[in-house]
Amino acid sequence: MHYRNVGQTGLSASVIGIGLERVDTKPLEKVEEVIHCALDHGVNIMDMFMPGQEIRGNIGKALTGRRDKVLLQGAIGSVDLNLQYDISRDLDICKRYFEEMLRCLKTDYIDFGMLFYLDTHEAIDEMIHNGVVEYARQLKREGKIRAIGASLHNPETGLRLVNENMVDMMMFSINPAFDMMTGAAISPEELLDDQFADRAVSVDPRRAELYRLCQNRGVGITVMKSLAAGKLLSADHSPFSQAMTPAQCIHYALNRPAVASVLVGCESRGQVEEAVRYLDLSDEERDYSQVINRFRDDGKSGFAGSCVYCNHCLPCPAEIDVAAVNKLLDIASLDKNNIPAALVSQYQSLKSHGSDCLECGSCEERCPFSVEVIEKMAGAAALFGR
Repeated sequence: MHYRNVGQTGLSASVIGIGLERVDTKPLEKVEEVIHCALDHGVNIMDMFMPGQEIRGNIGKALTGRRDKVLLQGAIGSVDLNLQYDISRDLDICKRYFEEMLRCLKTDYIDFGMLFYLDTHEAIDEMIHNGVVEYARQLKREGKIRAIGASLHNPETGLRLVNENMVDMMMFSINPAFDMMTGAAISPEELLDDQFADRAVSVDPRRAELYRLCQNRGVGITVMKSLAAGKLLSADHSPFSQAMTPAQCIHYALNRPAVASVLVGCESRGQVEEAVRYLDLSDEERDYSQVINRFRDDGKSGFAGSCVYCNHCLPCPAEIDVAAVNKLLDIASLDKNNIPAALVSQYQSLKSHGSDCLECGSCEERCPFSVEVIEKMAGAAALFGR
């Protein structure tokens, strides 16, 4: 395993990390399988934004005797007050969930205390006004967190957090589809330029600016959504002319300025081993330049509006699991005339369906990827019959 400094935090992270959201709702045995396999391969950084007591308790049990071997990213503001994933900026609620996280994990500190989901300036202002940011600073002074981080998808808010010295590091969504402007031509030389020279006009300039600023200010970046929820691994869903491999996606993210670690969501030993296999591959096997230099020619090269199943759109007043519905819809849409019975059964077993959508629009306001959720729920209802 290779390790990199996480900015100027004094902490060193494995270049391959694990996002533990995929083991949420899984039994303890599966949580232990993933965590133990990762640790055995030298992985030492894991993200656990999930607010549920059961998953936090299972992670704590899996880390028994090995807590000192891992850097944990723990969210400040991720809650499940209504038994559905949600976000809170209320100071008392944030305190309660953070202290509960420490109890469930049976630890007295979190390595990176992550101010959760700061994709709008209003969210940042609210956390400042309500005292949540100062609470994070207090936790750092007390040693309950070792560094202050933030999770976000918006480069504009990322630039503000760094310029106002609010964070020591951040978790940011990085992959070539998110970085590139739709359909723009780009050369392999430009894409392999770690510093994103100004001539590389096909890279979103604000994202490029954020990476450079983090590098210059010593703010480390850990990466989420490097595979775009697996869509970059599918020729049908990728904006490029062919599918990428997990190694190519990881390599792309690791070549961005300030990036310390790429956190890959895993739910099995095999997936952990596939992620760390990146280290054994040749430069040719990791090379992504020829893939992302060729956009699709069928008019579907854009990635904006594509769901990556993060469920940041929740809570839903109709209790729809939007990510689950969209995932099943995407799979079924590959061949609408031959939808597998198992897929239909899986959709029917959901607690709520596309037809339950109230069209309130709260999901679309919260979505960081501009997904037209209402339209997709109607599409799912039409395709699956409810």
